[in-house]
Amino acid sequence: MSGGPTFADRRRLLQLETLYDLALALYGGRSEQDLLEELVGRVCLVLDPSVAVAVTRDASAGSRASAVVGWPGPEPTGTELLSDPLWRDLLAQGGPLARRDGALAGLRFGEAIAVPLAYRGVFLGYLALLDKEDRAHAGSEFSAEDRRFLESVAALAGVALDGARQIESLEVQRERLAEENKVLRGQLAAEVGGRRIVAHAPSMRRVLDLVERVAPRGVSVLLRGESGTGKELIAKLLHHLSGRGGPLVAINCAALPESLLESELFGIEGGVATGVSARRGKFELASGGTLFLDEIGDMPPVLQAKLLRALQEREVVRVGGEEPLSVDVRVIAATHHDLERLVADGRFREDLYYRVRGVELELPPLRERREDVPHLVRHFVEEFCRRESIRPPQVAKDALALLLEYDYPGNVRELQNLIEGAVSLSEGAVDAALLRPLMGPGAAASGAAGPEALDLAAVERRHIQRVLQLVQGNKSAAARLLGLDRRTLLRRGF
Repeated sequence: MSGGPTFADRRRLLQLETLYDLALALYGGRSEQDLLEELVGRVCLVLDPSVAVAVTRDASAGSRASAVVGWPGPEPTGTELLSDPLWRDLLAQGGPLARRDGALAGLRFGEAIAVPLAYRGVFLGYLALLDKEDRAHAGSEFSAEDRRFLESVAALAGVALDGARQIESLEVQRERLAEENKVLRGQLAAEVGGRRIVAHAPSMRRVLDLVERVAPRGVSVLLRGESGTGKELIAKLLHHLSGRGGPLVAINCAALPESLLESELFGIEGGVATGVSARRGKFELASGGTLFLDEIGDMPPVLQAKLLRALQEREVVRVGGEEPLSVDVRVIAATHHDLERLVADGRFREDLYYRVRGVELELPPLRERREDVPHLVRHFVEEFCRRESIRPPQVAKDALALLLEYDYPGNVRELQNLIEGAVSLSEGAVDAALLRPLMGPGAAASGAAGPEALDLAAVERRHIQRVLQLVQGNKSAAARLLGLDRRTLLRRGF
């Protein structure tokens, strides 16, 4: 009777188990480097070589990954392994080979067996074993069975490597498509209401990224930034991307007196005063959509309490009315004030501050995104000339240099007005000599704002005066250039 499985039986069983385990390991979604290390490690356990190497190449014949076990001294690089004549011999033969008394990457061997790592005729690399070690007196040479096992392992590895590369290629394509989609979404999102948001500077791109993330959510958004940084345009973008079916309704909390602002926000019942008819307020008009509260920091304290209740209860009561009206409104607020200081001074309710500050977006001033200036200049020139049906002038280098140096107290709005004024006065070209008078004394020397420019109100007043001079006192034309209502100019004493 047999005394149990022989060494050869146990060896075959080990080979089969290794092939099974290796098949599972190679299809685990691992990197190419991990696959080679797994491959070499498991082959060494079965075939007992003194040295084992595996290397793969890329489409341009360069090294992609390599794994080495048992190498005495500094291990060879993948490039060195692919430069060895053994690799050329494997390519020429197109299949396994055996060598005696040779060298691999400078390392002498008595015996070597090597197999290509290939899939469907494409050679991806090779696996080589040097000098079998004598264990359990099984002989110190690689047998025909060892070679067959190595070929089986290489066949499995070839399929796994090809699969790993296909997954890697798909992942690269996925990332590229995701990036392209992001760019396309950004381009689509940047066109709002016929107006384009120019954002090449990283600080402004971050704002647009946050807008894209927060827009589909119902959370309130607080837009902060200096006057003229584009808060209203960002509010339109938020609404555009929100998916809400209702309209975007805007109101400037600083432009109306308290009594009128209350009825504009919450509506008014008919008969409250002689000749007054019932009218819906901005909350009702914006139901199902978005309400943009511009300059919320200027809202009178009495109305702040009513606004807070409307936001908390999702209902409003018209002026002179008694019945609450349900409203579904997403609120976007904007301010150039330091709301924290207003809260500390008791001029802005702390509970309202936290209610409107669900997500806060800070819009950078133009002086902190100067790389956008050339793009904005080109955009404003093209937009103005298209609107006025005139030929776009050339913008000289000295003019662009001056525009890049200027600090823009009025931010993007000021740049737009400067460009429109300069284009209106130009005769085929806009140069620094034409721009400088429009920019005021602060730009005369270096384009930087002078001491007077530190007073934003004074800068704004000077700029309005320059635009009025430009249009020969026509207040309606000046208001259009400034992006203001004509009544606003009248209230400011012009």
